[in-house]
Amino acid sequence: MKDKIIIEGASENNLKNISINIPKHAIVVFTGVSGSGKSSLVFDTIAAEAQRQLNETYTTFVRNRLPKYGQPEVEYITNLSAPIIINQKRLGGNSRSTVGTITDIYALLRLLFARAGEPYVGYSNAFSFNDPEGMCPQCEGLGTKVSLNIDKFLDPNRSLNEGSILHPNFKPNSWYWKLYTLSGLFDNDKKLKDYTKEEWDTLLNGGDAKIALPSQGGSVHSKYEGLIPKFRRLYINKGTDNMSEKNMKIFKRFTTNVQCDLCHGQRLNERALNCKIAGYSIADLSAMEIIALQDILDDLHIKSVATLLDQLRERLKQLSDIGLGYLSLNRETSTLSGGESQRIKMVRHLSSSLSEMMYIFDEPTVGLHPSDVHRLTELFVRLRDKGNTVLIVEHDPEVMKIADHIVDMGPNAGINGGEIIFRGTYYELKKANTLTGKYLRTRMSLNQNNRQYPYVYPIRQATCHNLKNVSVDIPAKVLTVVAGVAGSGKSSLIYEVFAREYPEAIVIDQSPIRGSRRSNPATYTGILNDIRKLFAKKNGVKASLFTTNSEGACNNCQGYGMIWTDLAFMDGVKTICEVCEGRGFKKNVLSYTYRNKSIYDVMTMTVSEARVFFDDVSSFAKIFAALSEVGLDYITLGQTLDSLSGGECQRLKIAMELGESSSIYILDEPTTGLHMSDVAKLISILEQLVDAGNTVIVIEHNVDVIKRADWIIELGPGGGSNGGMVTFTGNPLQLKNASDSATGKYLITEGLI
Repeated sequence: MKDKIIIEGASENNLKNISINIPKHAIVVFTGVSGSGKSSLVFDTIAAEAQRQLNETYTTFVRNRLPKYGQPEVEYITNLSAPIIINQKRLGGNSRSTVGTITDIYALLRLLFARAGEPYVGYSNAFSFNDPEGMCPQCEGLGTKVSLNIDKFLDPNRSLNEGSILHPNFKPNSWYWKLYTLSGLFDNDKKLKDYTKEEWDTLLNGGDAKIALPSQGGSVHSKYEGLIPKFRRLYINKGTDNMSEKNMKIFKRFTTNVQCDLCHGQRLNERALNCKIAGYSIADLSAMEIIALQDILDDLHIKSVATLLDQLRERLKQLSDIGLGYLSLNRETSTLSGGESQRIKMVRHLSSSLSEMMYIFDEPTVGLHPSDVHRLTELFVRLRDKGNTVLIVEHDPEVMKIADHIVDMGPNAGINGGEIIFRGTYYELKKANTLTGKYLRTRMSLNQNNRQYPYVYPIRQATCHNLKNVSVDIPAKVLTVVAGVAGSGKSSLIYEVFAREYPEAIVIDQSPIRGSRRSNPATYTGILNDIRKLFAKKNGVKASLFTTNSEGACNNCQGYGMIWTDLAFMDGVKTICEVCEGRGFKKNVLSYTYRNKSIYDVMTMTVSEARVFFDDVSSFAKIFAALSEVGLDYITLGQTLDSLSGGECQRLKIAMELGESSSIYILDEPTTGLHMSDVAKLISILEQLVDAGNTVIVIEHNVDVIKRADWIIELGPGGGSNGGMVTFTGNPLQLKNASDSATGKYLITEGLI
């Protein structure tokens, strides 16, 4: 049995004490509806235990610097291999993290310039924008500066007394406002547009003036500070890492990113930029698309660095092979999608000669056009053929087809899931009586009754990023799908151009929902306040008792339910709070009930359970119905928001927008993380929005959504510089005759139209 991973009694999250033998040295795909337990089995059980046991082989010093993995709820698990976990989590990082730095390709490029660049300037760190030796002294290697947008910050048609400073923290009668109106430096009733040059300079930049501010204890003397340095000190210099979603929106509203005027966005100092190879600086090469950079390096023949050039060519080829040739090495990792992030992580393992490893992927096809999925399936086959085990959580039928073994989980989500309902091959699954089998047999039909649009939203001569002077009409009051290969310009067209020209549009993307570790669906939707009031009224006590953010919080763990203990050179330990037993509330709070349930009982209910429990509370009905419509029945009311995937965050946002009055909705790949049966529900929601008179624009690769569209706009033909053009506009039926459409070719080849 050494050729199988043996699991007995797995009960992590919603898993129902399952036992399974998983073949090794094979491609195994785990599928099932959203929330059925796939991730609980693959990531929270198999991956977590493999990583935990691997970490225990290191010294205490090393373990203290590795991620901490708790022991999963499983009775027995054996025959695990060392894991390589490639999840969908966005790479994120700050402005100093780029495609080049995260893949180590930029390190090779720095070494190349250090050895072969002319004139010689020093070791490789002299070309690093993260090192004082190489960074631009003005922007410190960032290439840009965050600056206060004066045009949005001030209204020149108002006086200080009339609220000319538009930032909410500077509104009339606020403390910051008084710093200016009580300074004695300005006529507070004079409109800003009538200020002299000197008055403007004093207001914005300050000076050497000393001011006396009145207070109860007498005058307080202070150095006067202009608006620009004050804003920089209060907001820009502190960064945005811990900023709430509300404050982040305010921050973005009043700031702008401007290019550094010394390095012109190239991040490096003059000495590094003057060093060239074949007429190019390292910044020139980093700014090129990877495909173009490959051509430059192929023409370089420098004997002293031949081995280094070969390494660079190999790494760049790997990025191109997995469909990322349109990226540049200076692209910030924070701008990459979840799918791009995952494929970037894969590059590290493409040239590895390791075998007997266990590669674990989380929906790797996210962000890929269906015609490019073969790039990934070929990679999976290569990894398996080198003697590795490949475990993949995936909904895409094209990936299922190359699997040696498929595990279908369900039958439904949450408490109604957590069971293994099928094991076998793809062709056996197509015949199985499961939701996955059903939808593999009966794919979505082509929309042949397209809605007619009454007017259009025109876009003219768009040139943002790689868009090549694009002019296109987006129909109003219909469902429009914007398709195209990765990097073809879809996001540039819709987010950068269309949303800017039509700011009334509601944009629902997959970005994480900002909030604290305590934030959850109940707080995000606003129903927690009403739940607290119900408990307070029923028990005759204060509502503040029924939240872990206030009086009701356990004193020992401050309402988190967990205790984090730092053991210095030993692994840090996260343990359940012994006082509240992980509930987060004081014991006396849990004695108060509503319909025989404590507040903790309610917060651990799934949406579907809460919908039944509060069936007579009319104010909850709309919210629960919306969450159910977007396929989030299985999440609990108290589940932390940082535990939700990008797709789940997006569907939570969609739920909050349903029924709101808006004329335009923009959605970014809303099928991410959705099972085929849930995609059908999502399409129904999109059609409801259209039937209510809204314009719905969806950036999407899912063929079922494309087939149900009223109108399709496709960009391409390739990614990056090879994209940025409209290759097709029309209804789904017209795709059959679209010779330039990658989507049309794929649908015809696969017999889907």
